[in-house]
Amino acid sequence: MEAFFFMIIITAALISGFIYCNIGFNEAQVDSRVGKPNFIIILADDIGWGDLGANWPLTKETPNLDKMVQGGMRFKDFHAAASTCSPSRASLLTGRLGLRNGVTHNFAVTSVAGLPLNETTLADVLKEANYSTALIGKWHLGHYGPYHPNFRGFDYYFGIPYSNDMGCTDDPGYNIPPSLLCPKDPVLGSWKVNPHTRGVALPLLENKRIVEQPVNLSSLTGRYTEQVIQFIQKARKSMHPFFLYFAPAHMHVPLQYDSQFANTSARGPYGDGLRELDHTIGQILEEVNADFQNNTLVWFAGDNGPWSEKCQFSGSVGPFVGKWQTQQGGSSAKRTTWEGGHRTPAVAYWPGRIPANTTSNLLLSTLDIFSTLISLAGANLPPNRRFDSLDITKVLFGQSHSGHKALFHPNSGAAGEFGDLKAIRLKEYKAFYLTGGAKACKGGEGPTQQHDPPLIFNLLNDRAEGQPLDPLDAEYRAVFPQIQRALDNIIRDISTDNTSMADYSHDPAVIPCCQPKHVVCRCENMT
Repeated sequence: MEAFFFMIIITAALISGFIYCNIGFNEAQVDSRVGKPNFIIILADDIGWGDLGANWPLTKETPNLDKMVQGGMRFKDFHAAASTCSPSRASLLTGRLGLRNGVTHNFAVTSVAGLPLNETTLADVLKEANYSTALIGKWHLGHYGPYHPNFRGFDYYFGIPYSNDMGCTDDPGYNIPPSLLCPKDPVLGSWKVNPHTRGVALPLLENKRIVEQPVNLSSLTGRYTEQVIQFIQKARKSMHPFFLYFAPAHMHVPLQYDSQFANTSARGPYGDGLRELDHTIGQILEEVNADFQNNTLVWFAGDNGPWSEKCQFSGSVGPFVGKWQTQQGGSSAKRTTWEGGHRTPAVAYWPGRIPANTTSNLLLSTLDIFSTLISLAGANLPPNRRFDSLDITKVLFGQSHSGHKALFHPNSGAAGEFGDLKAIRLKEYKAFYLTGGAKACKGGEGPTQQHDPPLIFNLLNDRAEGQPLDPLDAEYRAVFPQIQRALDNIIRDISTDNTSMADYSHDPAVIPCCQPKHVVCRCENMT
């Protein structure tokens, strides 16, 4: 009887056209003689596909990342699960799209909640599997109470609880418009009632304690690097496998960096910051390579594409310029569903396991990090929910050439309702049911446009997304029913899933503040 019902379930999934959860989870096993592998995920902020030299020859600032490519696998068709901060990071840590995990737009400094508590994070799963876990860098999934990283599976946390532009600092760096300096006056009365400042000072936390407010942005990346290396060394001595999630502030505005990187790039401050990020990755790889067992997987990716509204302080999308949208006015990068908004650089590195100097053209996503790491750890997916994540262990090991048949790109702050699926990638085709709504460098914002039937581009022939197929052409008429079917299938699947809903309510009382009597919560000598 059980076998009968199993066959019914599998048959139904096949008929629907897509299976959204993984089966046969531990088929590609790792070498048990060296124990469970270690994992380092590096998630750069607002980095463009063209900011990796191995992707785009015009980029000269990433020699260490390019060496990582030479020793590992570069993914050419790799995508963030959303094109803005909180939803992208929530999907990475849950393996689920925002319509499932509840995180469809960014959390604020005043947010009382974060990633819903009934969602299980990758850190939760790995900690249960006896991993030491740490987050160093940006969180942006809730900082108050039980939403703090220490309660979401991370043994150790050191970083900024949200984006580095969400508070004043003493060294605000480069931004458009310029970021605010924090007032240096002594106690001026409660920040909660002061009308002369846009926000409190940006805090730096170690676990639940504020160690600096405002944080020194110039030295932040160097301090992150020290914490990363210390954690790796301590975990190695403990004989526990480890999971390290490193989320640097680079390349999000305001751009700031150590003085040794100033004026080192022809690209100006953005290139200088990119050099510092690359230098940090080189230091991490040097520490990883010191382990003679070669038992650490390092995976680099971006949370979304560049913020083109920031003009010269934003990154490069390479050839993925979203020409149709830019001709209409507005941005085709961060916050949008154009390729420049969600296609990011990505590299996986594991000497002796991942074939060196290889390139994958498969359609893959940051969603896949979740299932792949759980599989490699010999752990199990959380029960009673469905996932948009694939286990691509065999892809990493050069044993498979199978990626996603389809990816769904949620609205992420441009046009439409947050989280709605109005863009879909099916093989080489990309369909848009909605466009517009994001500001470009000079302030233009393309008009919001519904498309029925959708715009469809063939990315093999038109990676700039400049000329949609003619709806009357045979190619369009052949692929459109497949696209519509795939979209209908996932919406139906999500509607019957165990989904969550994030609480986006606000309360100024939850703002991190080490000195409530100061106008911006300034603290001195906290370390």
